[in-house]
Amino acid sequence: LTLVESGGSLVQPGGSLRLSCTASGSTLDDLVIAWFRQAPGKDRSGVASISRNGDDTLYGESVKGRFTVSRDNVQNTVYLQMNSLKPEDTADYYCAAGRWLSPTLSPGLYGFWGQGTQVTVSP
Repeated sequence: LTLVESGGSLVQPGGSLRLSCTASGSTLDDLVIAWFRQAPGKDRSGVASISRNGDDTLYGESVKGRFTVSRDNVQNTVYLQMNSLKPEDTADYYCAAGRWLSPTLSPGLYGFWGQGTQVTVSP
């Protein structure tokens, strides 16, 4: 399984971005998917996670109400819609896949990781 993130960019505060995580080599429909982020000098933190069928989601406190995770198992892709972006959202964003039963933001439970995409929020 290979995961590839895309959609990262430079955006102004208050703007929006949609990140994509596309899988190859295997299907995603039996995997829980999560987004994590890591800012320079900081630890990796959980952003959002989505269940295998998309019915259940989990968000980190700092992004609740602003970010939305969704998935299209036919397209083998998971999305992260990010609205009302703030400078503190600046980070490298990674998607991860795991054979788990429910959404979780514990990075150790994910066995597959993408290479990341950079998001910069700045005037």
